[in-house]
Amino acid sequence: MEYHFTLRFKLPDHAENIDVLLERLAEAGCDDALVGAGMAGKLALEFTRDADAASLAIQTALDNVLSAIPGAQLMEAAPDFVGLTDVAEIIGVSRQNMRKLMLSHSPQFPLPVHDGKTAIWHLADVLEWLSQRGTYAVPAATHDLAQVTRRLNLQESLQRYGYADD
Repeated sequence: MEYHFTLRFKLPDHAENIDVLLERLAEAGCDDALVGAGMAGKLALEFTRDADAASLAIQTALDNVLSAIPGAQLMEAAPDFVGLTDVAEIIGVSRQNMRKLMLSHSPQFPLPVHDGKTAIWHLADVLEWLSQRGTYAVPAATHDLAQVTRRLNLQESLQRYGYADD
């Protein structure tokens, strides 16, 4: 199955210039990723990877990147944190339709991770809620990927803040 996901990294202080990093990433097996290096000290890789499972696709990509750039630190795996516009795009409805759906079912709609001027949810929570309603077709690959990226981001946050066993 084909999985589309993004991994964002903080580069180590001693990282080589971007041309050397690109070469090392390609040699390590990241030739299926578009690389973004717009911010100094950070790197984003947008993968399209074939694998038997979402967890395998992400784990092999992580292994490839970390072998090419030792000391790189995963900042975020996506798709995970989403707004209503993102969800609407994934399920093929307008943002207004998604907002109306959320407001009309607000007691049952998943709680956001961040609730402010712009609310943010875990994609896996919203997709699970939508699939329980049975009215929207959610691709299995997207649902699986959202669960894996949520779990990975939570694990990374726990480790970063010293709450996880090493």
